[in-house]
Amino acid sequence: MADPVYLIDASVFIFRAYHSVPVTLTDLDGRPVNALHGFARFIGDLIESVGPTHMAVAFDESLATSFRNRIYPPYKAHREPAPLELKQQFRLCREFCRAFGLAEYSSPEFEADDVIGTLAKRARASGRPSVIVTRDKDLAQLVGPDDEFWDYVADVRYAYDDIEERFGANPEAIADFLALTGDAVDNIRGVPGIGRKTASILLKHFSSLDQLYANLDRVAKLKVRNAGFVTGQLKDYREAAFLARQLTGIYCDMPIQAEVSDLRRRPPDLALLDRFYDGVGFGRLLRNQAERIAART
Repeated sequence: MADPVYLIDASVFIFRAYHSVPVTLTDLDGRPVNALHGFARFIGDLIESVGPTHMAVAFDESLATSFRNRIYPPYKAHREPAPLELKQQFRLCREFCRAFGLAEYSSPEFEADDVIGTLAKRARASGRPSVIVTRDKDLAQLVGPDDEFWDYVADVRYAYDDIEERFGANPEAIADFLALTGDAVDNIRGVPGIGRKTASILLKHFSSLDQLYANLDRVAKLKVRNAGFVTGQLKDYREAAFLARQLTGIYCDMPIQAEVSDLRRRPPDLALLDRFYDGVGFGRLLRNQAERIAART
């Protein structure tokens, strides 16, 4: 099998670095660069550990402009906007990726999840599996039989057959599972009273939300706690469930100018990186790592 394409969910690791690396790490003008430093170290460590031949980094642009916000304005509306010093570092992280020889993508209309879904679909069509590097459960729906979900922070990889035990449903049913349970992180309500265990049982018996609603009369016969209540909730919140499904499903056909050949990792541009690191006040640690990677690429 061809080498996998490593698809990086940038926001997870930028936010983690922002909250774990001291904010006292600043550039020459006193602006925080802690998230940038942590993200750059993460990218370098990942490349040194696995040496991917193909890799892409997906970024979010906005919490309020994706097509999901048009479908449902409260989508992610409860989240606080990123502070200015973090927004500036997102821009620097994208600049770093380009200097490091990595393809990076974003869209005001689509989310990073959709970028990853689209690239994973194109990789699969070209005969390449994907390794999705994230901690976001939503992305588990993209895992195919040859793919992996890599929780890099915990250093745990989940293959296709591991997804159901870890997340509550098989990959094909993850979006339906989240539509039933709701997702507080994204401000998606789902069906009140349907928790993880109940949703998992329902989707073991019915392969999808469509199949579940086509067979609601059978729910009362399942070994589900308060089956009558569950049936009633499903009936009462049918519209909410299908609205949620529009939000939880990852769009894998976004218009993006990217072929798998565009994802081939290039050597870091050491001269460009030197100027970039000078501008943000970084020392030898990351430069030495870039030099090692360039020598091996």
